[in-house]
Amino acid sequence: MAKYDYDLGVLGGGAAGLTITAGAAQLGAKTLLVEKEPALGGDCLHYGCVPSKTLIRTARAYHDIKHAVKFGLPQVDIQPVDFKQVAKRIRAVISVIQKHDSVERFCSLGARVEFGQAEFIDEHSIRLQGKTFSAKTWAIATGSSPTAPPFAGLDSVSYLTNKDIFSMDSLPGSMIILGGGPIAIEMAQAFNRLGTRITVIQRSGQILSKEDRDMADTVMERLSGEGVSIALNSSVVTVSEKAGIKEVVFKNRDGQLKTVIADALLVAMGRKANVDGMGLENTGIAYSHKGIEVDSRLRTNHKHIFAAGDITGKYQFTHAAGYEGGIVISNAIFHLPRKTDYTYLPWCTYTSPELASIGLNEKGAKAAGRQYSVWTEEFKNNDRSLAEGEETGKIKMLLDDKEKPIGIQILGLHAGDLLAEWVAVLNGKVKLSTLAGAIHPYPTLGEINKRVAGSFLAGKIFSNTVKKGLKLFFNFKGRACEASE
Repeated sequence: MAKYDYDLGVLGGGAAGLTITAGAAQLGAKTLLVEKEPALGGDCLHYGCVPSKTLIRTARAYHDIKHAVKFGLPQVDIQPVDFKQVAKRIRAVISVIQKHDSVERFCSLGARVEFGQAEFIDEHSIRLQGKTFSAKTWAIATGSSPTAPPFAGLDSVSYLTNKDIFSMDSLPGSMIILGGGPIAIEMAQAFNRLGTRITVIQRSGQILSKEDRDMADTVMERLSGEGVSIALNSSVVTVSEKAGIKEVVFKNRDGQLKTVIADALLVAMGRKANVDGMGLENTGIAYSHKGIEVDSRLRTNHKHIFAAGDITGKYQFTHAAGYEGGIVISNAIFHLPRKTDYTYLPWCTYTSPELASIGLNEKGAKAAGRQYSVWTEEFKNNDRSLAEGEETGKIKMLLDDKEKPIGIQILGLHAGDLLAEWVAVLNGKVKLSTLAGAIHPYPTLGEINKRVAGSFLAGKIFSNTVKKGLKLFFNFKGRACEASE
């Protein structure tokens, strides 16, 4: 039997890699973790989820101060934003979380951490800074990076991505954002609220194109109302820069050429799997520019090499990466044949209002050929929402032909947090009658979950059939009042 230095080798110190490393080490497997960057935490901690949500919170605070009158407060003479202070706060939040993702912590769990660019020599060994390390099993979790489309002139322009937008020295007076996905739209609203004039150029006919149109359009209406300019069905023709000013020429929905200029340009049009530079060709595993091919157990075509997180090119969410890390632990350490199941994978776009989803939306249900009915409740009918001054939004519940929930979308204040109850309901196969009958504290936004379930059940409970039955058995006399027209 061949001898290896480690039981498990992990490439990548992001959400998936850290989950795998922590689990394996605590279970007694001799584990090596290799991270290319100089610190653990991955893209989410340093350039993604954490800095973006920190920025969004800062922008919301500034926005609320500017609109203090809305809450019955005096108008405030507000000063312009010093982005250096905003960036300082972002770094401070990252540094606190970084302590949890430190070398010392993982060493205390029993894992060895090394930094540098690892390159596979063969399917069991890597070369790292002149040294060779071997492992019986490998897990590749090297993540993804922002990609730039091949627009004419873009390669000669200094543009921003999520890698550098959170560490700018100053707030741009104006910014063009290419793309209409979650990152683009979150940053559009946040920077607009901080004082940057924003123009979004989106190639499709709606922002957040994976979401249902009615929900996405409500988000767009809010952004437009706050001053964000959004061009839909628009294709970029050329990009150029002169004296630091960026210029984008695009063709709008009517086929007309339009030109927009700005101090900064943010490219937010997709990501690519980090498959280059690791010597994957020396392993014989199947991969492409889209990512590493895996089966439902996250195994490559070599059963002792796993891949998890963005590197697979599937679901590019931090929570998906963490979940997949657990799948790898089950298969690689416990040797239990656990498969991935993304049926109830939740996601959230952190605009104001937030847009959160789990299961199928209407687009997904139609694409799958599923029969469904839609039940909704408006946030304007929720007492806490009114008290918070955030009435925009609704919850949308999709039921299949057997009247079982197959998907939930929530557009409104704290939608991502409200979705957590549905994570438990759907995964736990909780009956709608149980949800509707459960006591929720008042006044809370969470009551909207109870009410949408109740609205479905009300049609059955308060039906004419039930009323006739009660009248027959208990001799009820019927209505005591008729409303005047």
